[in-house]
Order: sequence, then C-alpha cells, then structure tokens
Amino acid sequence: MVEDRITDGVRIAQLLSSEFDGREDPPLDSVAVVNADPDVEPSEDGALAYELERNGDPAAKVFVHPDRVRIELTDEIEAVERKAAESGIRVRPKAVRPPRVLVFVESGAEVKRAVDAVIESL
Repeated sequence: MVEDRITDGVRIAQLLSSEFDGREDPPLDSVAVVNADPDVEPSEDGALAYELERNGDPAAKVFVHPDRVRIELTDEIEAVERKAAESGIRVRPKAVRPPRVLVFVESGAEVKRAVDAVIESL
C-alpha cells in the first residue's frame, strides 16, 4: 500500500482551490476563487495564494506556508472553530479587529474536512 502524504503547502492550496472551485453544491455554488497568484512562493509567515468570495463579497483568505495552508475567516468564527475542532483540523482564534479564526490544512487528506469547516462561515 502506498503511504504518500501531501504536505507541500502549494499542492495543498491547489487541492483546496479545486475543491472550492469545483463543487457545485450549496453554498459552494456561490463561492469563487479570486485574486489567485499562480506563482506564489510559500513563506514561513504565509504568502497570500488566493481569496474566496461568496456572491462577490470577501469570504476568506488563503495563505501558503512551506508545509501547510492557513485559511483566515472573519464570519461565523465560532461555528468554524467548532466544526474544525470536531473534524480534527487545527484551528485557533486570532485576537485582532475584526476577530478572525485561522484554519490550518496540514495535508491533502484534510482538504475536504477544512472545506466543511469553511462552509460554516458561508
């Protein structure tokens, strides 16, 4: 059995983008990947790879690190935090104004669970 685990931040961001862009079930049917940087270089602090919009309104920002992706959300942060934690996805609040929640996607296997958590904010 092959035990490959996708832990490259850029590849995880691509998988995540495909999931957001390719699914047509509500509420993802109204989500668009925008401002994508196809040449994004991961950084320790996180480089902005793309943003998500829902019906033309900002919904999330996706940052690429060398070994993971960070999604920043400002809406329904408690629901996102709860769903991510229930799914075993690393999540933490960010104490800024407006408050945010950070969802970390650390492998390709976590992409679908991360999308389910993000759906809570849509």
